[in-house]
Amino acid sequence: MQLGFFTMPIHPIGKDWRQCLAEDTEAFVLADELGYSEALCGEHVTDAAENITSCTMFLASLASKTRRIKLGTGTVNMPNAHPAAVAAQIAMLDHMLDGRFIFGISPGGLLSDAEAFGNLDRNRNAMFLEAINMVLEIWTSEPPYNLNGEFWKITTERTLFPEIGQGIFLKPLQRPHPPIVVTAVAPFSKGVTEAAARGWEPISANFLMPAWVRSHWPKYVEGCERAGRPADPANWRVAKSIFVADDDRTAREYSQAANSPYRNYYNSLLTKLKRNGRAELFKDRRDQPDEEITLDHVCDKLVIQGSVNSVVDQLLAFREEVGDFGTLLYAGKDWVDRDLGRRSMILLAEQVMPRVREAIAGSARRAAAQ
Repeated sequence: MQLGFFTMPIHPIGKDWRQCLAEDTEAFVLADELGYSEALCGEHVTDAAENITSCTMFLASLASKTRRIKLGTGTVNMPNAHPAAVAAQIAMLDHMLDGRFIFGISPGGLLSDAEAFGNLDRNRNAMFLEAINMVLEIWTSEPPYNLNGEFWKITTERTLFPEIGQGIFLKPLQRPHPPIVVTAVAPFSKGVTEAAARGWEPISANFLMPAWVRSHWPKYVEGCERAGRPADPANWRVAKSIFVADDDRTAREYSQAANSPYRNYYNSLLTKLKRNGRAELFKDRRDQPDEEITLDHVCDKLVIQGSVNSVVDQLLAFREEVGDFGTLLYAGKDWVDRDLGRRSMILLAEQVMPRVREAIAGSARRAAAQ
């Protein structure tokens, strides 16, 4: 099992934006130093708490600060940008990172972003599909291009001047394109099936109850079977909110305090999703009453916290519940306490994951011997 990092950074409203960006940057650099395999970040334009407004710009700032880790958009909200701009910017970013790039895409889930971009009452799923299809067509075709869709039209037919390079889109370093991932945020996600059928890989969001995370694997298998390719658990990423401390008391106090970044994170998400009629994501069963979905309930169910020994046991139990997967994505949170935030990432990489991997390998050896 690989260890990665994923953040849709929800910071306290009013916290100095420069400090937020500095802490997020430090977390990515630390992940690189600790040997995390990949790190992805989200973006939203109209959210004072989740204040990385451009994941591509943020990742570009990390190109010279990181060495080994793959960096990914998590995600580019495709309906909110012109596909020509996305194709050009992602191709450039792939070169800046020397191919250490993962292209995460989605229709975008923040309704205020959709309203700001004029998409609130439009079919954003249809826009998403048209946009990514156009981006891929740009990367695999030659000028002058002739892409005509319902939402966008792209051509350089009238202005093409190939002798001097005018009218030509540059292509990404990775051919035919960087690996594409999609984040699944719904139980029994049909999007996982469609993505798998196209050769894309899923990320199960860290704000889904384990039962809903488990529901993604059969949908992934279904898509792979349609495409005629094997469904490999190594290609499934699962994000999880985790806090590791040197002792259980510190972990409990930091993750459960009134100003805990974990409570702030889930309070923000719970408030948004309840208002949008999507409280189901936080339910243990679909017929569970909304009034049972409290912040305490959500944090208790979705945050793995404790000492090294405790977190090892909880992660193995979580894997037993949801099934085998290839990459655990540590869900980054605000650093109310910088030292504890860093220490959690260090302990997870250096002490927790080696023991988790050994336990998984031991189970595999015992199963093979039977």
